[in-house]
Amino acid sequence: MADPIKEASDSGWIAKHRDLYLENGEAGHMWDSAIAGGPGPIPTLLLFTTGRKSGKESIMPLIYGDIESGVVIIASKGGNPSHPGWYHNLMNQNEVKVQVKNDVYQAKTRIISGNERESVWKMMAELYPPYNDYQAATERHIPVIALERI
Repeated sequence: MADPIKEASDSGWIAKHRDLYLENGEAGHMWDSAIAGGPGPIPTLLLFTTGRKSGKESIMPLIYGDIESGVVIIASKGGNPSHPGWYHNLMNQNEVKVQVKNDVYQAKTRIISGNERESVWKMMAELYPPYNDYQAATERHIPVIALERI
């Protein structure tokens, strides 16, 4: 089975989306997820982390959802057996920079677990149904992360 996230990544989608978002947050905010098997336009944010090995800034466009305490992202990596690099960077930092549309702010991270995770996972899978396929494709427990404005 072809991996639509890898194909989208290989086609340069991530760099193109990131560059558009940095140039114009309003224009970059909505992503047409159909390229990766999703339902169409969905909201994205930019996550700024510092490479735990390189020390360089990394900027990743990610699907997000709103929760009471902030926003939530999923470290799915398309169901890959390993966590995405940005997740490892995130776990190595006390706070991160986030951009939603043209709003740039610092956030603390929190791994969501238990009943809250189940509820948030369901919400995110309704937004982007391939998340359920990604979880089924891997033995790892895909992390759900809250980004809470400082």
